[in-house]
Formats: sequence, structure tokens, C-alpha cells
Amino acid sequence: MPKTLPEMMTSLRITAGGDVEIIDQLLLPHTVKWDKVETPEQAFDAIKMMKIRGAPAIASLAALSVRSHLSSSAAPSFASTTSVQEHVAPILDYLQSSRPTAVNLGEAMDRIRGVLSASASSPAELVEKVKDTCFAVHAEDMERNREMGRLGAEWLWKKRGDGKKGLKVITVCNTGSLATSGYGTAIGVITALYEADHLDTAYYAQTTPYHQGSRLTSLELTTLRVPACMICDTMLGSLMQHQDIDGVIVGADRIVKNGDTANKIGTYQAAVLAARHKVPFVVVAPVTTVDLSLATGAEIHIEQRPPVEATLVRGKNLETGELSVVRITPEGVGADDNEWNQVYNPSFDVTPAELISAVVTEKGVAERAEGATSIDVASVC
Repeated sequence: MPKTLPEMMTSLRITAGGDVEIIDQLLLPHTVKWDKVETPEQAFDAIKMMKIRGAPAIASLAALSVRSHLSSSAAPSFASTTSVQEHVAPILDYLQSSRPTAVNLGEAMDRIRGVLSASASSPAELVEKVKDTCFAVHAEDMERNREMGRLGAEWLWKKRGDGKKGLKVITVCNTGSLATSGYGTAIGVITALYEADHLDTAYYAQTTPYHQGSRLTSLELTTLRVPACMICDTMLGSLMQHQDIDGVIVGADRIVKNGDTANKIGTYQAAVLAARHKVPFVVVAPVTTVDLSLATGAEIHIEQRPPVEATLVRGKNLETGELSVVRITPEGVGADDNEWNQVYNPSFDVTPAELISAVVTEKGVAERAEGATSIDVASVC
């Protein structure tokens, strides 16, 4: 019998009154605070400041902010379809610039652009088509995630060793319902394994101290009551040495034509260690994350985060109970005028396809052939 899961968390919601709200993920896991997002400018700031994160969730928020804007009293009266296009197109460009590595965001904006350029009998009709498309970006994500979870779990279960009753798997960063419109991508696979009673333990790696990925994963897996264990990314090698790990499951911010994948910083080293220990390494992401316009990962733009983020840690003060941000490095480290003690702080790294065992989308599983250095990701788009 499949296990019954408690209600999942979500990063964004549409209220009964039609308002778009997001959880301020910078305050998680200690405080759950819902913020209303009424304008594209507010959505841009939330994405840029990482109040919301996860490529699918970012795309959903950006699209929904356009819908909210066109439904608000701030929207202009359009005299023609051309005036609709001229008003909306710059908003899409602006939102897309908030997180350029996350291809889902670009795909969602391109989808809306496609509707903008299509024929319509009136400006009102065109506005409604744009609004419907914006909502669809969000609404379609959940079913995609459930299908990916099922396909990935089935593939990994077939790869298990003899006699295995439950799998031990590792994941990096947050790829659950807080990073998507619900259920999740890589964590969706872990959830599907758990539902089928095929999960022993989920290990989730903490990356840089300021990034929330591991803390969000901890919150999600605790809420779902999934057997889990947090580790630092520096402990991945030791874990693979001493535990019989069955798979590393990660999400993606961009998968290019040959299968190279950009994901949260720390993913590449997990892939290298997985290859060393002959552990399957699986990338799980929707079709909207695949970018066939880029041939290899060398063409992926990698965002550099503010240096100060790597010098700070956020947490709950045990004495006062208040949330605090504290510096963990000497003053001046990472400062703009400090040439002798800089900070290298990329948001993502790129894992070559030759280190990836399979790419899972809602369309299927693309497995890398033995000895191959690329994956036919177009086959699952």
C-alpha cells in the first residue's frame, strides 16, 4: 500500500481573492511569513533577493506577477493589440533578467511572448490570452513534477542491488514543493520512493552557509516525515565510502543539448564523487529546464552572487529566539576595496554529461550509454 503523505508545503499561492503570495524563504525554517506580490517589480526583487528560489517556482512567480499586473487598476487602457505588446514585452525582459541562469524563467517569458505575437481580435482578447498563459505556467508544474517523481523512482529502483528493500540516496540543494509549484523534482523522486516504501534514508547536503537549500530540504522532509540525514558537502566523500549509497538525485537550472547540467554550486563535486564510487547520478527537471539552443555547458551563463553572502550565516538565536545574521569571517573579507582577501561565490556549477547517469523529465528517462560523454536529452523533450 502506498504511504499517505501529509499536506505538502508550497512556496507560493493564489488566495481566494486572487492575490499572489509567497513565503519569504529567507526566514525559513524558523518563521513562515507570507508576502503579497502585486507587481512585476516586487516579483523581480523577491527573485533577485532569493526570497523565492527554485527554477520552476521562479518562473511561476514571474508569470503570475504579469497576470496580476494586467488584472490590476495600474494596468493601462489598451487602444490596440500593438499597445498591449509594447507594454508587456519590456516587463517580460525585465523579469527574465532577475535570474538569467534559470532557463525555466526564460522559457516562461518566451511562452508569453509567443502569445503576445499571436493574432487577436481585440486588445482585450490579447490581454486575456496572456493572463491565461501566465496562469498555465504555474498550474501545469504540479502534474509534471508527479510524473517525474514516478519515472525517476522507478528507474532508480530498477538499478538497486540484490536484496535491497530500501534505497539510500543523496540530494543537493532544495528541489521540493518549496522550489516548484508543488511535489518537487529531485525531492519528488525521493517522495515517490518513500510513498512506494522503497526509501531507506535521504541524505541532503548543505552547501554555502548563507544559501537556504539544505535548510529548506530539512523542513520539507521533516514535514513529510521522510527518514533523512543532513550532511555538509565536505562529507559527501566520507558518506559514499562508508554507506552503501544507491543514487545521487539532483535538480537543474539548465540542461543543454549534450546533457551538461547547471545546478546549485556543489553539484559538480557530488557528481565526481558519485562517479568515483560508481553511484548512479540522476538529474531530474521538467522539459522547460532543457535548453537545446546551447550545445555544451561551456555556454551557460553562471551568476556570481554578492561576496558578502559567503561571509554570513543566518539562524535563530538560542537565547533570544530571534532570527539573526552573523558574520563568520573577519571584517573586510569580500569587500569591494579588499584586493588581498576576495570571495569566489558562484551560484551554480556545471556537471558534464559524462558524469550523469540519466536525465529524467516528465516525458521519460534519457540514460547515458556506457562510455558515452553525452546524453540525448532531446529524446525526453
